[in-house]
Amino acid sequence: MGGRMMPRCDHECQGYEGIQRMDVDFFLRLRTKFIREFYDPAIKQFLVTQRLIEAEEEPYVPPYTEDGGEPPFLEEWTAAETGIQIVGRTAISMLSESLKVYFIQWESFLRISCSKHFKADFKKGYWNGYRKCFGEGLGVPWERCPADDEIIEQIAEARNSSQHAGRITSLSVQHPDDIRQRFPNAIFVRQYEKQLDEDDLRGLSWLGSELIVSRDALFQAIDQVELLVDWLEPQLQNIRWGRPL
Repeated sequence: MGGRMMPRCDHECQGYEGIQRMDVDFFLRLRTKFIREFYDPAIKQFLVTQRLIEAEEEPYVPPYTEDGGEPPFLEEWTAAETGIQIVGRTAISMLSESLKVYFIQWESFLRISCSKHFKADFKKGYWNGYRKCFGEGLGVPWERCPADDEIIEQIAEARNSSQHAGRITSLSVQHPDDIRQRFPNAIFVRQYEKQLDEDDLRGLSWLGSELIVSRDALFQAIDQVELLVDWLEPQLQNIRWGRPL
């Protein structure tokens, strides 16, 4: 599509002027605030279970045995870890959807159709589609954006992996095989994986990498979404009201 895609406005806009002037980033931040406040209480009991098992406290005092073998209460500890990861995946899915509806709301306010004009780009994910649409279609100077583009893309990728996990035998979720090629600095992996060298990573790519949403990675992702929106909101407001970028 050649040229800059300008938003349309007719007499209908006047009746919705109050709505049209709404600061969309305010509602995005309500969502990110909720995610932050949701996460810690949601994993609290799982962490308590793990702490009690590791400290060998009631009700997880191990029975006396002279045998080696499997550590006591391994099943309970693993179930708690699974609970933590499911909460993390839920939170990152909420974050991804929050950013997506932010873009959708602005698409509606600007009266444009990104998916229609940039259909091929949206096949690679909503972040790629809206980035292309707002950049080429509206002139948003993405090269000035301070947010980490790779982290933003990983948020959407993590959500997709989490929602389309198809193994009945496990509640864990695997990244796509090409995760390391696409994201050399992947954040939604186990901590030890972030320290691996290239040889180790090649072996890991054969074995597969588990989607891990740690507290640090989740909050880092939230920070990047807020940084993105803090920068993007005035750009879109200027476009909406015909001011120069």
